[in-house]
Amino acid sequence: MPLIVLDPTSESVPSTARMAPALRSLEGATVGLLDNGKANVTPFLDHVEMVLRTAHGVRDVVRRRKANMSAPAAPEQLSELVACDAVVSAVGD
Repeated sequence: MPLIVLDPTSESVPSTARMAPALRSLEGATVGLLDNGKANVTPFLDHVEMVLRTAHGVRDVVRRRKANMSAPAAPEQLSELVACDAVVSAVGD
C-alpha cells in the first residue's frame, strides 16, 4: 500500500486588514462587548462595562455572546457589532 502525504497548508492567501483609527475619546460612544462563551468572561465584562460607563462616559454598550467558543461570531452578531464605535472581544477561562 503506497504512503500518501497530505499538505496541511492552505492554498488561499489571507486578505489584509487595517486597524481602524483610534478614537479620540469614548465619551458618548457605543462600545460592543463580544463574549467568547467561556467561564468567567461574564463577570470580567460586567466590570469592563462598569468602567467604560463610569470612567469613560460610554453612552451605550452592546453585549453579544458567541454560541461556540471555537467558532467565529454569527453574521448577525457581527452586523450588530460593526455599528459600534469600538468593540472589545473577550476570552475568559
